[in-house]
Amino acid sequence: MEWINRTRAIKIALIVIAMLLGVASLIFSNFLVRDLEREEATRMEIWTEAMRAFNNADESTDLTLVLTVIRGNNTIPVIVLDDRGGIESYSNVRIHGTDTLGYLMHQAAAMRDAGNIIRMDMNEPGRYYEVCYDDSLMLKRLGAYPYVQFGVFIVFLLVALFALLSMKRSEQNRVWVGLSKETAHQLGTPISSLMAWVEILRSTYPDDELIPEMNKDVKRLEIIAERFSKIGSLPETTPENLNEALTRVVDYISRRSSERVAIRCVVPERSIMIRMCSPLFEWVIENLCKNAIDAMDGEGSITLHVAQTDERVYIDVVDTGKGIQKSHFNSVFSPGFTTKKRGWGLGLSLAKRIIESYHKGRIYVKHSELGKGTTFRIELRK
Repeated sequence: MEWINRTRAIKIALIVIAMLLGVASLIFSNFLVRDLEREEATRMEIWTEAMRAFNNADESTDLTLVLTVIRGNNTIPVIVLDDRGGIESYSNVRIHGTDTLGYLMHQAAAMRDAGNIIRMDMNEPGRYYEVCYDDSLMLKRLGAYPYVQFGVFIVFLLVALFALLSMKRSEQNRVWVGLSKETAHQLGTPISSLMAWVEILRSTYPDDELIPEMNKDVKRLEIIAERFSKIGSLPETTPENLNEALTRVVDYISRRSSERVAIRCVVPERSIMIRMCSPLFEWVIENLCKNAIDAMDGEGSITLHVAQTDERVYIDVVDTGKGIQKSHFNSVFSPGFTTKKRGWGLGLSLAKRIIESYHKGRIYVKHSELGKGTTFRIELRK
């Protein structure tokens, strides 16, 4: 559990750092855009002064520098209005539509509303012009670029995280499959030997009452080996009686648990048939029951409750144990998560894989309260 929390903290820290870098890039780009906006505003003031000088010039005035400044504006859209609000001239404005005058008046109003206007007083009393301007196309693109950059960065981050999680999940799956199949292989030889010895003992001591019990345990080991061998390959599901499968699990757990643990199964009177791989499904229920017994410290009650609708079947495993914190509802299915001093923390992870990957169902913590108990729910399609 500590290892999982540390790994999660590292992931969160990396995501936060990446987000901070993206925000820092966005802020820096906005500062750059503001500087360029101020620079363009200064250029327009100089351009306006050049226009005023041009309009007030006489025959002896040298207009070389003035014309150079006026003609130098090739990027900033400008609309000049007279003192009556009419269009005097314009430049660098792309006309859309056939109503040129109406479009220019609309653009000029938008520029005025944005505060991009400079009053140009003339030498004649009461005569003036208003220079309306807008941001250049380059400045607009640069203003939008940080947001596009941030969006691309977020998409890249999500794709990278998805790829890393997929690689990690694939690696975990390969480890589980290899471990499971190797375990099944290693169990095969001693189980075969035990079966042979049981047959020898049965022929030698036909009336011994312990030999049938030994045979049951050997058969149990054979089932366990079969379960491990099915991990990693797609097991064949067949129509099975859910009531009988749950009853078998309850009988097995009851015989091997303390008398202080009460286990009961509440199922409908009518049999429920679903497609399942019986050895793996029973393994899931056994795992949930064993975890419940550990959570109750060997004393309490476990109830397996079955309900159904027209399309789905619900199996609730209810215990009276210690309960699970709400923040750990999803973590309990993560590989390595365990509250026991001994254990690999793979039981619920494998249970989730069996239910979701092999039986196309769901398994989750339906309800839990600290000190009162936990309810795990399994949903299966009929």
